[in-house]
Amino acid sequence: MYPLDNLFYFGLSLLLVLHSANLSVEYASGLAHTFKLPRYAVGFLIIAIISIIPETSISIVSALQGVPSFALGMLFGSNVADLPLIFAIVIARTAGGIKVSARIMENNKWYISLLALPIILGLDGVYSRLDGALLIVSGLFFYARMLKRNHFLRRSTEYIPQRRLTIFNLATSTTVLLIGSYLTVKYGVLFAESIQISPIFIGMLVVGLGTTLPELFFSLHAIKQKTDALALGDILGTVISDATIVVGILALIHPFAFPPNIVYVTGIFMVFALLILLAFMRSGRILTKIEGIALFLFYLLFVFTEYMVSKW
Repeated sequence: MYPLDNLFYFGLSLLLVLHSANLSVEYASGLAHTFKLPRYAVGFLIIAIISIIPETSISIVSALQGVPSFALGMLFGSNVADLPLIFAIVIARTAGGIKVSARIMENNKWYISLLALPIILGLDGVYSRLDGALLIVSGLFFYARMLKRNHFLRRSTEYIPQRRLTIFNLATSTTVLLIGSYLTVKYGVLFAESIQISPIFIGMLVVGLGTTLPELFFSLHAIKQKTDALALGDILGTVISDATIVVGILALIHPFAFPPNIVYVTGIFMVFALLILLAFMRSGRILTKIEGIALFLFYLLFVFTEYMVSKW
């Protein structure tokens, strides 16, 4: 198959993933309203978990197809896009910046520790099943702590028929998402091989960027509704889930070695993006447009660096 054919089917598969992911987030958001949680908790615990469906499904398919490093590049690349780029876009759509709640800042040490954990475990260039188990347990512990602090879920008894229909729609869209994920990995790897570049580079900058769209759309909607805490919770929750639970699942299914630059370059950019973001959050408890521009420039630096590294 020619490179353009691979590119066409890869693009078509990715569009299928994104469309079905957006539907999954929409249906999951409807279900989330049947639970009585603070808005920040809904964004962090419900929407963020649903938002990682594209990354999770692509990661599982990648592991089963024997190309887990493709998924690792996508996960780290997605996180780097989430932290500076998605925040920059969301900030740009606000009138006076994004307000940062005190509750989000309470967890800043946890954010840094959990995001650094896969970097530390991956310094030897290998993720074992033990590493995967440790990452999953760390991520689940963090979410359990969040649930405990928000008094667990109390189920609403309203709109039962609509809820059942929403569950059916969510299951259908998730099934389509899994099919699209399989095709995305297949044609993404074929396209990379046909033009003689690393599949990791495609996973990192193309698929990784594409999988951030669900949290982008949800966060923009949250900002429009003046619920800044939902937007922040969604993006930060997605990043933590990707770095711990999804990478852990990937290692459990298929322990693997990977090129060191994923940790030494992409991983470092991921951690520094979070440090810069948290520093901006502390400055007046608001993310301003100037800070949004700085975050956008940081993402451009990441893309340029990854391009140069891929040439070596």
